[in-house]
Amino acid sequence: MPILVMKFGGTSVANLDRIHRASKRVAREVANGYDVIVIVSAMSGKTNELVGWVNETSHLYDAREYDAVVSSGEQVTAGLMALRLQEMDVPARSWQGWQVPVKTTGVHSAARIEEIPSDNIMAKFGEGMRVAVVAGFQGIADDGRITTLGRGGSDTTAVAFAAAFDAERCDIYTDVDGVYTTDPRISDKARKLDKIAFEEMLELASLGAKVLQTRSVELAMRYKVKLRVLSSFEEYDPEAGTLVCDEEDIVESNVVSGVAYSRDEAKMTLISVADRPGIASAIFTPLADAGVNVDMIVQNISEEGRTDMTFSCPVDQVARAQKAMTEAKEAGNINFHDIVADQDVAKVSIVGIGMRSQAGIAAKMFDVLSNEGINIKVITTSEIKISVLIDRKYMELAVQALHDAFELEKA
Repeated sequence: MPILVMKFGGTSVANLDRIHRASKRVAREVANGYDVIVIVSAMSGKTNELVGWVNETSHLYDAREYDAVVSSGEQVTAGLMALRLQEMDVPARSWQGWQVPVKTTGVHSAARIEEIPSDNIMAKFGEGMRVAVVAGFQGIADDGRITTLGRGGSDTTAVAFAAAFDAERCDIYTDVDGVYTTDPRISDKARKLDKIAFEEMLELASLGAKVLQTRSVELAMRYKVKLRVLSSFEEYDPEAGTLVCDEEDIVESNVVSGVAYSRDEAKMTLISVADRPGIASAIFTPLADAGVNVDMIVQNISEEGRTDMTFSCPVDQVARAQKAMTEAKEAGNINFHDIVADQDVAKVSIVGIGMRSQAGIAAKMFDVLSNEGINIKVITTSEIKISVLIDRKYMELAVQALHDAFELEKA
């Protein structure tokens, strides 16, 4: 039998009615001739509740016990869906991460999948099982402890299973009906894409689009796993959703495919830093050690051996960044006059594989923002992306203006 992987997010299994609805979709694919591996998240809100219980019990908690607690939500969903499918006369059983086993690194709450042996599940398929309902988000380390993959890890679990079992496709069921040219809550002209290239989806995911977790897209691109994003609340349609696939599978696409944004950004500037070899390392190594996720970096022109260094990071990491820089200065590793944080900025980006061969895209983007009276604070580019940092109050205006200017509502 060909294998299909189906992943259901938290809103798709939020209660027993929705688990029943998801089970019907699984049963339909079984009837279509597939052996199905279903990856499930915890019921909507359950993981947050479990994390809250851990924090309430112990502020300086043991990460191993944290994983033991928060992984339980997915196990409940897996068991309930297996029961529901059995009631529908579909041979199904639930699998926890350690039973597969999903072998991971030992970094608790942020583990990475190393291997998924197919023997156990394939043996059960050979004995007549038609559906393996696997608890997503979790695995097992070399020491036998349960691990979790970080928030959104069930997407990664699904893609990893699709790769390990050479699945025909990996369907990601969520509360949206596909990937849009931008957030429909910001622009009513946002259009659902029928197809999007892996590289574009990876950029959109990393730039703030919440449809797919970044690591899952990285895995899909590496192993050529065809991903389909679709809604668990729409009526059944074999052509529904958005297919994330190789660039070669897309006959023709717009120069710009989407506009992404990240609201919670901060711009930090070290004023009057010594301009010498190794200064960038002296700044960004302590930031990395402190767990600060640095994104955009700009170094100003040097004057009299001094320069300014600007970078962006998530707004909730500003205090951590300030502490790391202050400690580095006190240790004598760097010297700067002041550190200034602007916590009222947002990042807006345009993404498209067509930008590789089309000149003038950056100029057009900057012209659009200028016409709207929006000042650009920082710019970064890649082959298929242009990102700008702007005042947060102009974020929605920028997204709407760029979406209109590049006519993304048109197929």
